[in-house]
Amino acid sequence: MDPFEALVTSSLGLGVVVVVALWSAVWKLFALYRAGSLRQKGWFVALFFLNTVGILEIVYLFVVSKKSPTTE
Repeated sequence: MDPFEALVTSSLGLGVVVVVALWSAVWKLFALYRAGSLRQKGWFVALFFLNTVGILEIVYLFVVSKKSPTTE
């Protein structure tokens, strides 16, 4: 049995996989929504196809997509 199979077949390992998948999905949803609302097609495509366990999504949300203040 390979290490990945052993990890997924144990209850603790399955729990870890589920938690990581949910973590990644939540950040991906927020990042895709922001990229879509700002009409940043390149970022939207990159965020959609690259799976980085939320790292790229967090960087995009907190560093790249900062909305510029509007002048009144």
